Amino acid sequence: MSPVFPLQPLLDLSQMRLDQAARELGELIAGEQEATKRLALLLQYREEYHARFMAAAASGIGQSEWSNYSRFLARIDDAIVPAAQSVEATRQRTLAGQQDWMGKHGKVRAFNTLADRHRARAAGQEARGEQKTSDEHGARRHADNGTGQNLFQLFSTAIPAV
Repeated sequence: MSPVFPLQPLLDLSQMRLDQAARELGELIAGEQEATKRLALLLQYREEYHARFMAAAASGIGQSEWSNYSRFLARIDDAIVPAAQSVEATRQRTLAGQQDWMGKHGKVRAFNTLADRHRARAAGQEARGEQKTSDEHGARRHADNGTGQNLFQLFSTAIPAV
C-alpha cells in the first residue's frame, strides 16, 4: 500500500475552494447576463418609444404631447445610464471572478501534479521493493537448490555404499 500523500488536506481544501469559486463565478455570470438583458430591454424600449415619437411628430402633435414624449424619453435615458453602469460593474466582477477561479484552478493543478509525482514515486519504490523481494526469494531458492545438491554429492561420495 502506498503511503498517504502528505499534502492531501491542502489538495482537498484547494479543491473545495475551487468548487466554491466556480459556483460564485456561475452566479456572477448569471448576474452579468441579467444586467445585460435589462439594459437591452431599456434600449429596445427607448428605440420603440422614440420611433413612436417620430411617427407622431411627423403626423403633427401638440406642444403638450411633444413635452410628454420628450420627458418620457429623458426618463428612459436616465434609467439607461445606471443600467449601463451596472452592466460594466457586473462585467468587472465577472472578470475578477474568472481570475480568482483561474488562480484556484492553478493551485489545484499544482497540488494534483505533486500528488501524481508522489504516487509515481511510491509506486516505483513499491515495485523496486517487490523486485528486491522476488530477487531475494529466487536467490534463496537457487542457493538452497545448489546447497542441497552439493551436500548430497558431498554425502554420497564421503559415505561408502553398504
